Amino acid sequence: MEKRFAEQVVVITGAASGIGAVIAQHFAREGARLVLSDLDDKGLTTTADGLSSLCREKPLTQGGDLSQEDVAGRLIGDAVKAFGTIDVLVNNAGGGIIKPFLEHTPETLRTTIDRNLWTMLWCTWHAVPVMKAKRYGRIVNIGADSVRNGLYDHAAYNAAKGGVHAIATGLAREFATDEITVNVVAPCIVNTPQVQRAAAKAPQSIRKFIDVVPMGRPGEMDEIASMVCYLASREASFVTGQVISVNGGSTML
Repeated sequence: MEKRFAEQVVVITGAASGIGAVIAQHFAREGARLVLSDLDDKGLTTTADGLSSLCREKPLTQGGDLSQEDVAGRLIGDAVKAFGTIDVLVNNAGGGIIKPFLEHTPETLRTTIDRNLWTMLWCTWHAVPVMKAKRYGRIVNIGADSVRNGLYDHAAYNAAKGGVHAIATGLAREFATDEITVNVVAPCIVNTPQVQRAAAKAPQSIRKFIDVVPMGRPGEMDEIASMVCYLASREASFVTGQVISVNGGSTML
């Protein structure tokens, strides 16, 4: 049986570790040709090497700060140069500086917006013309369930992720007749290596984020990746402009 993403070109940002690396693994198993990006060059190389056995060819990698327009443009341009097109863009790059709002500095606020919003905006801005020209594309943004539930210490992070959610509706409507879908996967707390390290150092700092989840646990990275792959597939051709929470019930409806 043909794999779900056979011969499709999939660009994944923030792919060096954590959720992004697991998303890349899921796409690799389904036959995708991968283009991976991250600020962490060393981690990116390690992830790409680990995926080589699952892929027909080793993933193309590019390090750099995607909140800079020229870096994002180079990523999309290199993907097209290498593979001729782009079928799927997963805007996963992010990472919040989570702290009470008044403890933020101008630098931490700017970093939070840059990491989560500008990376998505520039990559999408460069990728949409490629998809529009071929009349096919899937864009999946990684948002945050905290936008919906007002989670502790997440105000600045929610400002960025709220933009990630909001742009999906406008883009989905604007490019619907070009067969481009745009959706958001919004996780609650996820059992990433970063969360595991934080929990080992200060269990109570993580506990308050788990306590709002009716299932009483963080999400697993595979659970997030599986939803991303569904929204990126041809099966999801009539799903667009949606924010779909993968959250153990921390918000409902």
